[in-house]
Amino acid sequence: MRKRGIIILGGVAVVAIAAATVAVRTAGFAPANVADGSDIRLAATVPYDLDAAVRHLSEAAQIRTVSNQDPAENQLAEWDRLQAWLASTYPAAHGAMTRTVLPNKTLIYHWPGSDTSLAPVILMAHQDVVPVTPGTEGDWKYPPFAGTIAENAVWGRGTVDDKGSLVGLFEAIDALAKSGFKPKRGLYLVSGHDEEAGGSGAVAAAAKLKAEGVKAIYTLDEGSIVLTDTPVIDGPAIMIGIAEKGYGTLKVTANAPGGHSSMPPAETGVTTLARAVLAIADKPFPMEIRGPGALMIEALAAKKGGTTKMAVANSWLFGPLLKRQLSATPSTAAAFHTTIAPTMLEGSPKENVLPQSANALINYRIAPWNSSADVMARAKEAVGDAKVDLAWVKPPREPSRVSSTKSQGWKWIAAAARADAPDAVLTPTLVVAATDSRSMEPVSEDVYRFMPMHFTLKGAAMIHGTNEHMEVDSFKRMIDFYARLIATSAG
Repeated sequence: MRKRGIIILGGVAVVAIAAATVAVRTAGFAPANVADGSDIRLAATVPYDLDAAVRHLSEAAQIRTVSNQDPAENQLAEWDRLQAWLASTYPAAHGAMTRTVLPNKTLIYHWPGSDTSLAPVILMAHQDVVPVTPGTEGDWKYPPFAGTIAENAVWGRGTVDDKGSLVGLFEAIDALAKSGFKPKRGLYLVSGHDEEAGGSGAVAAAAKLKAEGVKAIYTLDEGSIVLTDTPVIDGPAIMIGIAEKGYGTLKVTANAPGGHSSMPPAETGVTTLARAVLAIADKPFPMEIRGPGALMIEALAAKKGGTTKMAVANSWLFGPLLKRQLSATPSTAAAFHTTIAPTMLEGSPKENVLPQSANALINYRIAPWNSSADVMARAKEAVGDAKVDLAWVKPPREPSRVSSTKSQGWKWIAAAARADAPDAVLTPTLVVAATDSRSMEPVSEDVYRFMPMHFTLKGAAMIHGTNEHMEVDSFKRMIDFYARLIATSAG
């Protein structure tokens, strides 16, 4: 009995120590290493004509700079049309900045600063838009390339991604130039021509800037938003992307003798391929609460409080529970692991012919703590001795580096964003898609991805989808944000 009592007392002591540790860690928990920008003195906004700005976005949406998967299908005259429209619509901005048009239609604008010892800033927004899915044109409330102004919004492909940013930047710069603003710190505006089809324009622009010795203090591009119904807090959050995932597409090929389908062997190329694809998909990368996703969860949990805060503050104890909750929805889970998505299959050209070669494409979005080498190694381990070949369709793009949440650039962006959403939680995040900004890493100390548009989770789903539209309220927020940011960080 005495031994049993000692064991019980020991167990009670362990529980008491654990409970005390949980209580202490919860009480002292706060997001680490994230500056709120409260020490930044923001410049005042400048006047502009919002009605004219809305008309301008409508006009830009009518120019069909559609990036097709096959560049030969692109109507390059539309890029010329857009660039001529920019020059005629924003004379003050074009009078203040020099313009370089690269051979591929990518634009580089430069507004020189009066103090050349100061590192410049780089702002980005791309010219191209994705196609409208054939057969869905009739599902739009308003024609996708009409730029219709209705219901307090501008409707059309690209109004959000990314002509809203492009026009918003020019509205802000034009207004600043008209007001007599003269930057001390130089400003570059880079507008890629093919962000939606690989981003070769941004690569070329970065190479040119590097050759000229440019090293910016920060770069800002599209990527994340102000989410008004953010999970965990069910409220607004300013979500600034500090990194983006890598990208790679793996081709899995099964070669076989082929032949007539009336006399199939025990294993065909298709069955070999199917088993290999399932083996790869059934060996997912584990959920990991780290990197930008962990910073985001910390910020949201600190706001939420209660048991959520307790769980995040004590991930050493509640880690498995947190991972189960985070993996409940694909959109949330994507921020915490490398994703594996089989997307395309190809086999025989005819139903009664056994293919001599069957292949599948598997798309990966690579988390910042993984690499393409990790992906290949895991895929090879998954297929084992299966008779398949694994190869990248094209050289994969590694994940971006993770930018600082305490730098001067972060503080400027955070302060400018908070000015318009003072009650929102400020949080870093991981951008799970791809942006042109990744190409600016060699010429910029930090790279951020944020647009000050206010969206619900449901509303954000129309980006790249049917009925894409920019609400006038969000567009105004965007112009004000860019004007404040430029005047504060370059002034």
